[in-house]
Amino acid sequence: MSRRVVRQSKFRHVFGQPVKADQMYEDIRVSKVTCDSSFCAVNPKFVAIIVESGGGGAFIVLPLAKTGRVDKNHPLVTGHTAPVLDIDWCPHNDNVIASASEDTTVMVWQIPDYVPVRNITEPVVTLEGHSKRVSIISWHPTARNVLLSAGCDNLVILWNVGTGEMLLALDDMHTDLIYNVGWNRNGSLLVTTCKDKKVRVIDPRKQQIIAERFAPHEGLRPVRAIFTREGHIFTTGFTRMSQRELGLWDPNNFEEPIALQEMDTSNGVLLPFYDADSSIVYLCGKGDSSIRYFEITHEAPYVHYLNTYSSKEPQRGMGFMPKRGLDVSKCEIARFFKLHERKCEPIVMTVPRKSDLFQDDLSPDTPGPEPALEADEWLSGKDAEPILISLRDGYVPIKNRELKVVKKNILDSKPPPGPRRRHSTCDSDFSPALEEVLEEIRALKETVQAQEKRISDLENKLGQFTNGTD
Repeated sequence: MSRRVVRQSKFRHVFGQPVKADQMYEDIRVSKVTCDSSFCAVNPKFVAIIVESGGGGAFIVLPLAKTGRVDKNHPLVTGHTAPVLDIDWCPHNDNVIASASEDTTVMVWQIPDYVPVRNITEPVVTLEGHSKRVSIISWHPTARNVLLSAGCDNLVILWNVGTGEMLLALDDMHTDLIYNVGWNRNGSLLVTTCKDKKVRVIDPRKQQIIAERFAPHEGLRPVRAIFTREGHIFTTGFTRMSQRELGLWDPNNFEEPIALQEMDTSNGVLLPFYDADSSIVYLCGKGDSSIRYFEITHEAPYVHYLNTYSSKEPQRGMGFMPKRGLDVSKCEIARFFKLHERKCEPIVMTVPRKSDLFQDDLSPDTPGPEPALEADEWLSGKDAEPILISLRDGYVPIKNRELKVVKKNILDSKPPPGPRRRHSTCDSDFSPALEEVLEEIRALKETVQAQEKRISDLENKLGQFTNGTD
C-alpha cells in the first residue's frame, strides 16, 4: 500500500484571522468607481482608502492606531477634480503617497504625522503628461523618487518626483488599454498586461520590449501579471470557458508555461499580492469573500496551493502591508486590509509556533525604507538590490521626512530670446518686496501647521481623558 508523501513546507499551516471589531475602521464610504484597482494602500504608519466624495476625487488617510468609528468630518485628501482611481505609498518615505485620477493627473502628497484639522488640498507636486484618465501608479522599488504612471491613453510615464519632471515615456508599446504594470525586484524591468491580450516584459531605460507572450490565458477578461523574486512571471486570467486560471512563466522561454492551473468559475479579476520573502502569492478577487494563497517553489507543480481564508462578506478592495509593518513577535507573515462597503477590516496571517523567540525563517531580512539609488543613477543605467533590514527587534517607523521638490528652471538653461531688456529700477525694488511677502506667507503657514498639531494633540489628550473616565 503506497503512502501519499506530504510536501514539507513551513507555510502549510498559514492561518488567517480577522481582528476584533474594535480594531476595524468603521463608517468609511468606500469608493464605488468601477475600476480593478485595490482602492487601499497601507504602510507601517497609515492606511489610505479611496472614498466617495462630491465634486472631485478624494481619499482618506488614517493613522494605523486610529481604529473604531471614523468621524464623518475626518479630513480627506482632496485635490483631484475627478475620481481617484489608484493610490500608492512611497516605499522610501512613509509620509508620502501618490494618487492617480480620472482628471488625467498624478499628484504626490505629504501626509503629516498628526491628524490635520482641515482637508489636505495642496499636493507637493502635480504630474501632468497623460491625455486620458490615469488608472495605475507604482513607485520604483529601489530608486528614490521614481514613480510610474499608466493611463487610458496606452502610455506609461516614468517621473522624477524630486524635480517634477518626466524621465521617460513609453508610448509606442501598447496598442490598447493597459491592465496592470509591475516592477521586478530591483526595478530594472517592467511586466505589463494589456487589452490586446499580450503580456510584455519591458526594459524601460532602453525603451525596448525584451519578451512578450500573446494570450497566456485564452479568456477575454483582464489578465494580471507580477514578477517573482526569481524573475519568473506569475499571471492570473481566465480560460475560454470563463474559469479563473493562474500561470507561472519563464520570460526567457515564454512559449510553454512552467505551471498552469484552473481554479473556479467566477467573473472577478484576481488581484495577486506577492511576498518575495516567503514566495507566497495571495489571490484576492474583487467581489470574492475569500483569499487563496499559494507557495511558489522550484519543485513540480511549482505553484502549490496552501489554503483559503474564507469569510461571509465580499471584498470591495484590499490593502497589503509591507513586511516591516508586521508584528513578527506574533509570527505574523502577512496582513491584509479588506474593504467592505462601509468599513476596513484588517486580516492577520500567521504561522502558529510554540516558541516565543524570534522566528528568523518566517521573518528573514526584508526591504527597508532606505533607497539603494538616486533617480539619476537609475536613469543612467545603474541597478541595485533593495537595502534590507532585520525585523528581529521589530521595526520603528521613521519620523516625518519632508519631500522636497526642486523644479528645474527652464530659463536657466535657455538663452533669453531677442534683445536683452535692461533692468529698470522698479525690478530691483520689486524683488525684495516679493521675497518679504513670500517669507511672511511661509511663516503664517508654519504657524497654522503648529496650531493644527496643537489642536490635534489636545483632542487626543481629551479623548484619552474621557475614555479614562468612562
